[in-house]
Amino acid sequence: MQFTTMSVAFLGYALVVVSTLIAATPTLNTPYIVSHAQMLHWISTTDAELTFVGERPNSLSPRAAQNTVVVSCSTRSGNDCAGPCTVYNGGATCLVARHVNCLFATNDVVFCTDTTCAVDCNTLVNCATPLNGGFCATPNTNSILVSPV
Repeated sequence: MQFTTMSVAFLGYALVVVSTLIAATPTLNTPYIVSHAQMLHWISTTDAELTFVGERPNSLSPRAAQNTVVVSCSTRSGNDCAGPCTVYNGGATCLVARHVNCLFATNDVVFCTDTTCAVDCNTLVNCATPLNGGFCATPNTNSILVSPV
């Protein structure tokens, strides 16, 4: 009987430790961070006017996993994000992206109100205003910092 009580106590302790670790571990599993496949699906099914910067995202590209794809759009209507939109596909850079009101991406990015990726910035993973379709509201954004993957 003592072994059973000790086992239950240990399992309870282990459960508390694991729960604490899970709660403390940051995650990029947010609606605004999408897989490459999800991004390609959105690009192929949207009716928004798209402008591509860099290579057009392609599932067969040998460097696809090394790139970040960012979709930034200028129009927000209620909880919806609409075009025209710009699709960036590439590596680390500071994108000048004037008048962006919503975005989503395949990796976490930083969006800022200035054009130098340095003033009044927020991370996509900490989006304060989620929108429909996995977008994040990013009012007054004028630059987007894409970090190395």
